[in-house]
Amino acid sequence: MTIRILPAVGDPDAARALTTLLAGVPDAATAPPVADSAALLDALAGAAPPDATGPAAVEALPEVVLVHERIGPLPALDLIREVALRFPAVGVVLLTADAGPALYSAAMDAGARGVAGLPLGHDELAARVRAAAQWAAGVRVHLGGGREAPPGPAGTLLTVTGAKGGTGTTVTAVQLALAARQAGRRVALVDLDLQSGDIASYLDVQFRRSVVDLAGIADLSARVLADAIHDHPTGLALLLAPEEGERGEEVDDHAARQIVTALRARYDVVIADCGSQMQSANAAAVELADTALLVTTPDVVAVRAAKRQVRLWDRLRIRKAESTLTVVNRLTRHTEIQPPLIAKATGTAVAATTVPAAFKELQPCVDSGRMQDLDARSTVRAALWALAGELGLVAAASGVPRLKSGHRGRPSLTGRRRKALPAGPVPPQATPGPATPPAPAGPSAPYEEG
Repeated sequence: MTIRILPAVGDPDAARALTTLLAGVPDAATAPPVADSAALLDALAGAAPPDATGPAAVEALPEVVLVHERIGPLPALDLIREVALRFPAVGVVLLTADAGPALYSAAMDAGARGVAGLPLGHDELAARVRAAAQWAAGVRVHLGGGREAPPGPAGTLLTVTGAKGGTGTTVTAVQLALAARQAGRRVALVDLDLQSGDIASYLDVQFRRSVVDLAGIADLSARVLADAIHDHPTGLALLLAPEEGERGEEVDDHAARQIVTALRARYDVVIADCGSQMQSANAAAVELADTALLVTTPDVVAVRAAKRQVRLWDRLRIRKAESTLTVVNRLTRHTEIQPPLIAKATGTAVAATTVPAAFKELQPCVDSGRMQDLDARSTVRAALWALAGELGLVAAASGVPRLKSGHRGRPSLTGRRRKALPAGPVPPQATPGPATPPAPAGPSAPYEEG
């Protein structure tokens, strides 16, 4: 989509510098700058042909207007308010040297869609312009004059969080991602366990780029993401945790939101392994998630930890317990704590699919660091892929194996097979010989061998 930009700058030197920076913004078409507020309002009013009305008049307006703080004669905030009232489908960005909280709040109240600090930087200016253009495109779609749908996030975001360490969070995230990829969807697997992420170890990956490399970048273009993402042979796009755990502090909630939003715009499914320790980055991911999984095991310590985690999310207003889905891992038939009791203790919904306790199936793949090689006949893999179907990550006919149940699927204890009974009527007996007297009854009667 081409972004039409109309700058309103009174200073000729500032106008030339702004025009030079806008020339480097992708898909930007910059109109000649206007020198004052009256010229800006006249330019917007005369953008549409005289006979254009309704959607056609809205479509003729530029998507973004840049207002310099020293514009005159009308003050910048008053001009922004006037543009927002008369042309509500135009995104206005204020250019100011004082980008403090007070001015930012005043600009938002006036109707601005962003504030860019002076002196301008290319990355910040491009990000503000793109955000304002996306907002303007969305408004025009609702008004009936949009050329295309706004390029907003389209992918599904799923977060996997552990009640405590060792509950199987990473294995669950990896297998869900593999199941979605097997179904033909574009999948990004993000390791937001920033201090002790293990996705690289589970998938046998050595890659020097990590999520930290994206933390300080304002404009996460497709090329920037491609440099930080590792393309795994399974088809997964991996965004790994840093090798040095202390660098995880560089990823704050703002960076996490930008990264997750950029990934959702380019992938069908984004799965984030959030570990078991809540930080600002993975807390932001849980808040934005379409589905938030909480993995626990059916023991008292893990269930209490899951309850603490849910209460923490509720206190910090990250996520309500009702919108959290708990997955029970390592469940056996003889476990005293069953899923209904876990649902009652945590106040969350519990997934209908539970994962059995079968570590022997996982151990070879865990030791070799190749979780993608887990046998398709494994009960753990079958359960996790069935969970992917329950979550809507795969279609119903995506080849997810089904477990056999019932006595007919189990071999007999002796290893022998029962002979099938003949169908149809019983064959007639041979001609009987002389009658044989019956054996005498009583305890002294001998046992007959059949």
